[in-house]
Formats: sequence, structure tokens, C-alpha cells
Amino acid sequence: MNQSGAFTFVLHSHLPYARRAGRWPHGEEWVHEALTETYIPLLNALHDLRDEGVAYKLTIGLTPVLLEQLADDLIKTNFEEFIDEKVSRAEHDLQRFSEAGDLARADVAHFWLNFYEGVARSFRERFKRDVVGAFRDLRQSGHLDVLTSAATHGYLPLLGRDSSITGQLRTGYRATARHLGQPARSIWLPECAYRPERPGGRPGIETFLDGMGIECFFVETHLIEGGRPSGKATGDAVGPYGEVARRYEVPQGAHDEASAGTTFKPYLVRQSGVSTLARNKRTGLQVWSGDHGYPGDYWYREFHKKDGVSGLHYWRVSGVGIGLGDKEIYDPPRAAVRIQDHADHFASLVHEVLDDYQRESGSPGIVAAAYDTELFGHWWFEGVQWLAQVLRQLAENPAINLTSASDYVEESPPQSSIELPEGSWGQEGTHFTWLNVDTEWMWPMIHEAEARMEKLAEIEDLDRQEVLNQAARELLLLQSSDWPFLVTTGQAADYARERFLSHVGRFNDLASFIESGHDASARAAELWELDRVFPDIDYRDFRRSGN
Repeated sequence: MNQSGAFTFVLHSHLPYARRAGRWPHGEEWVHEALTETYIPLLNALHDLRDEGVAYKLTIGLTPVLLEQLADDLIKTNFEEFIDEKVSRAEHDLQRFSEAGDLARADVAHFWLNFYEGVARSFRERFKRDVVGAFRDLRQSGHLDVLTSAATHGYLPLLGRDSSITGQLRTGYRATARHLGQPARSIWLPECAYRPERPGGRPGIETFLDGMGIECFFVETHLIEGGRPSGKATGDAVGPYGEVARRYEVPQGAHDEASAGTTFKPYLVRQSGVSTLARNKRTGLQVWSGDHGYPGDYWYREFHKKDGVSGLHYWRVSGVGIGLGDKEIYDPPRAAVRIQDHADHFASLVHEVLDDYQRESGSPGIVAAAYDTELFGHWWFEGVQWLAQVLRQLAENPAINLTSASDYVEESPPQSSIELPEGSWGQEGTHFTWLNVDTEWMWPMIHEAEARMEKLAEIEDLDRQEVLNQAARELLLLQSSDWPFLVTTGQAADYARERFLSHVGRFNDLASFIESGHDASARAAELWELDRVFPDIDYRDFRRSGN
């Protein structure tokens, strides 16, 4: 049977660096929640599929700063306390609802008790407290193509110095190889943010990737197809900025100037050896769309309503426009039926979309369905099982080549090149989510620190190497795209400002010590103990490179 084309899920996994940075409502519990609801359930599903002999492949990005957290012993210990507390809360809820004769809620409490006990058991017994090792195992068996990224998810197009782009990418590339056993072949650019060559000789992002041997990166749909971006239904920055937004368009902000390409094939970017793939809109909207996406199904768990005593979820979406006070009780068996319905629909849609493209173009193509990993399990609780069922169905479909992005680019090399415009997958496809009236004060501080680090990176002094490396770590941490993102969206604005300013202060303290010739080894050691991130960082990666 001739194949209609190829398909890959592309999952982007990322969290802000939160080790020892507070707990509820912001901080390290972000990691604990993602482990509980997303990463461990996803690993269980993927290992189960492999054990069943399902020949699936999946493309997944694990940002270096996320890998550092998942591998950290302190975070592991704190996570065990977190999951044990969840088990205890479910036990108390089960007793509370049973004694009150609330059998419907008691059934859901029993469901949560089994779920949390299963997560705890998988962490301790199945994966031996080594979540990174569980991902590495799947990579080594050929089931996962793991992407690297910038070290701390720095927003690369807005960085002021190319030396910082180099430092972010090299540090991240090394961390991925250290944790997963071999270098990555492809990369997820933070926020899908791309910058072409700029006047004055600043190279496009592809130049940096080409120099590292990276084969492929991903962009939002509109950068390939042209036209206005569709945006994401979850996680976009939304605010009452109106006219102000136009002040922060990308420098070449005419989206319609993009080449009229297609998301169904890879392209070489300009004259480089690096390929790009874009997110397929039609399949993507089945999950991202707030109006028509699967996560809004009435039978799925309601994310926003929690029990006032335990904080656990006992309600389902219920319907359009239904207030939180009128939500109906969650029914896990009924939700499982909808998971199967939606998996059937998506698998059929993939086949249909690939058939349509082959019929219209005369050649097979690829569908890259890209999503934030944390959407599955955390936001859309049933999403992990949906993902597993889709993988199973597509793996069994002889008409579809279920592959990974890197494998596809190697097996079907691009036959043409493309000039990409500047943009991202944020609001309006521009840099606005990260640079706007609420965040513009942050960027002069970032740029000042970058220029200062360039000068520090020229120092050759083995006695001060660890201090210089710690300064580079603080620079990476203050450059994280998470801080302006959280300020813009208002999700944790005060927390993000505090974290950003703390890293700016730490960097400036170290830089002043170094510049004045004072011994900063004690301060550097103190800061290392706070974060213990990127032990193999090399401050010399931040030396001036052409700008």
C-alpha cells in the first residue's frame, strides 16, 4: 500500500527554573505538578506502548533548564513530599465523601487516590526516581527524537548581543547531550521565535544552528504560509494594549511577505544547511482551539474548579457558558469514551489531511502537530491517554509513516529553500508577548548585562574561572523568556519581576567583584548552591562575536 505521507507529534516541554524559588502558588510546585500530571503519566504511556510492541516515534523537546530540574536531587525529594500529600488528600476526601453519603464524589476521590498512588509508584519503582533516565531510555530505543533548546529558554531575537545567543545555544546543547547521552539533531527555538539576518551583519538564527550541526528547527505556521497568524488558544498573552501593540511589531513585521510555502514539507533556510518545519494548522486547531478543540469537551475534567478542602478536581466541563458553581460531577469512565472518540477522529483527520495534500501536490508530505507538552495531563487531564491512543492508531496505519522530525528530514531532504520573516508563536505572531509596555523596562537591564558579560568573558584567569562561570549562569537565568511572559500574561507578574531582578542583582554583584579585582569565590559558591544549574557551563562561550 502506498503511503499518504508522514506524521509526527512535536511536543515542547518547558518550565521556568524554580529550584528553591518558593512553593505554592508559584515556584517549585510548577515542577511537581508537571511531574504528577504530565511527565510521569506521559512516560508511563510511552513505555507501555513500547512494551506492547507499538512501533511509534515521537518528537519531543525537553529544554535544558527543565532537564536540570528533573535531574536535581532536591527537587526529587520535594516532589516525593508533594505526591505523598496528594495521596493523603485523596484518602481524606474518600473518607469525607463516603461518610457524608456523597457516593458520586467518593467515586471520583477513589479515582484520584488510584491515580496519585500510581504516579508515586511509577516514580519510585518503575523509573527509579530518574525521570530523565526514562526519557533517555526511550531515546536510545529509537522511540523519541529529543530536541535541544536555548539553555534557559532565552528569547533569542530580542537578545542584544550575538555572544548571548551563542552562549544560550552552546550551553543548552551540552546540557542535552549530558543528560540524554548524545547530542540533539534538531532544536525547538524558544517560543518558536525566529530572527533573519539583520542590517549591520547580525546573522540569522540559522547561522548559529548551522555552526553547531543542528539539522532542523520549527516555526509557526504563518512564517511559512504567509498571512496573519492563527495563534494558540492556550497560553497566549492577552491584554488591553490596543494601539500600543503596533509599537512592538517585529522589524520586518509584514507577515504577508513570507514565501507562500506549505507546512507539509521542510525547507532549507536561505543558504544554510539547516531545515525548518512549520506547525500544521488544521490538526493543531483540534487541540489548541478554545471553541472547537477536544479539551473543551463537556465530559472532560474541569481544570478551574477545585474542592475547597483538598484542592482536588471533582467536576467536568459540563457545557458552554456554565459557571463554576453549576459544574457537574466528573465521570472518568465517560471521559474515557470521549478519549477514544477523539483519538479516532484525529487519526482519521491526519489520514484525510495527508491524502488531500498528496492529491493536490502529487507528492506525499508530512504533518507536524506541535503543542506544549504541559497541555496534556495538566491542562487537559485526559490528553496523555488521547495522545497514546492516537500514536497506537497511526502506528498501525500502513498508509502513514509515523516518524520523527529529524528522521524525516534525513530521509526526505528539502528540495528548496525559503526566506523566513521574523516572528514567533506569541500574540499576533510578533515579539509583543515579550516586549510591550509592561516589559520594556526589563530589556535595557538584559542588554547591559550581556555587554558586561562579553567583557568578562575575555578574562583568562583559572583562579577566577568558577566565579566567571557563575556570572554566566546568572546571565542565562535573567535572560529567561519566562519572566517577561509571566509579566505580560499576569499569571505570576510579581513573582516574575522578583525572580528577574534577583538574577540581575546577583549578576551585577559578581561582575562588580570581578571588575574590581576582589575575591568573589565565596559569593559564587553561595549562588551555585541556590541553583546548581549547568555545571559544565563555559563563560568563554559569551565572548564577543561580531557585534
